Amino acid sequence: MPQDTIDKIEYLIMLINLFAERYQLSAKQAYRYIRRYGGVGFVECNYGVMHTLPFDDMVEAMSDFCKKSGGLL
Repeated sequence: MPQDTIDKIEYLIMLINLFAERYQLSAKQAYRYIRRYGGVGFVECNYGVMHTLPFDDMVEAMSDFCKKSGGLL
């Protein structure tokens, strides 16, 4: 597997875990929510910028994106 793919996967896992912690969800619940409201695609499309910014800001950005897509958290 290419290193850039591994980096994206590791980054997404970290964001999911931080999202779960912020909203008091299990990692599984957080992943399902993020996937349902397009957050995975959001990270894929914006990884080039996202990975250079603070995690807290990116968890907030993902939360805002999911809200705009119909999420309630």
